[in-house]
Amino acid sequence: MIPVLAQFPVPVTFAVFVGAAIGVWLAGTRLAIFADALAARKRIGQAFMGLIFVAAATSLPELVTTIYGAHIGEAQLVLGNMFGGITMQTAILALVDLCFISFALTSYPRAPTSVLEAALLIALLAMLLGLHAVGEFALPFGIGLGTLLLALAYVGIVAMLRHYDGVQSWIPVESIDAALPHLGEDSGGAARMDKMGTAELVVGFALMGAAILICGLALIASSAAIAEQTGLGSSFVGMTLLATATSLPEVSTTISAVRIGAYSMAISNIFGSNLLMVAMVLPADLVYRGAPILGNIDKGTAFAIISGILVTAIYLAGLVIRSRRTFLRMGIDSALVLLVYVITLAVFYHFS
Repeated sequence: MIPVLAQFPVPVTFAVFVGAAIGVWLAGTRLAIFADALAARKRIGQAFMGLIFVAAATSLPELVTTIYGAHIGEAQLVLGNMFGGITMQTAILALVDLCFISFALTSYPRAPTSVLEAALLIALLAMLLGLHAVGEFALPFGIGLGTLLLALAYVGIVAMLRHYDGVQSWIPVESIDAALPHLGEDSGGAARMDKMGTAELVVGFALMGAAILICGLALIASSAAIAEQTGLGSSFVGMTLLATATSLPEVSTTISAVRIGAYSMAISNIFGSNLLMVAMVLPADLVYRGAPILGNIDKGTAFAIISGILVTAIYLAGLVIRSRRTFLRMGIDSALVLLVYVITLAVFYHFS
């Protein structure tokens, strides 16, 4: 699809990019509303809904591009796509905190599920670094032992979080979420969701997921074509444009979740998407020809993983401390995450 788009004039490719971006934004906004209604209807915690279902829907375009990249043998592109965007996706929470929240975002969730998600994400990323340090061991069918262990760890994490989501062992004494009104952007839309049957909500969620997949793939393809047409393909600007395009579904769903008061879903959407980035190693390794794909992790990718661990740890501390203090209209933890993100971009720019 990218070579085809690259043959068109730049204005046409840019129009495809803008149209796809609008489609992703609208679908992501409605996806969060459907997810919130389903969570309430089926008594599923907002955190678990964001971690599994919303994160999976918003990660569909990245999953397809990851598998395609592995199939054509672009190991560095695949690994960069999976792990290079972890810090950027986490920084989305900081931008949402800055633009849409009155107090620190991490002071809102009432349940500690997000704390466990952050801790397990750090553990999975640390496991990934450990596998990189000791080296990958090839198994039959062309996959690595580390890849299999990461996939099993992800399944175990999902099972643990599903169990913990229904068995809350502790809750905060003070809850800013209970004391302040939600930002509810569309009470009429919420009322319409209440009138829908469960099957209609599921179909609506699935349709929004399909729209995100189609528009997201068009967005990624058009951004890559623009980078190629303008000569920015291998530059820092070109890589940043592509990374921004792949993160747009998470941006729209996170903002929508915050605006309807689903703060735990917003946080879990990002943590869940980052967990899925690690779990995507298995399908990528299955279609990648040659040695296990994790054997291609370079210094840049390893630094991106370390940066992802750092920003996740910052938000983990914020979720535990639950401070309402702000700095420049955002939580102190969000300010630190943005600082780490800027430093990470500077490092990538220096080595690009």
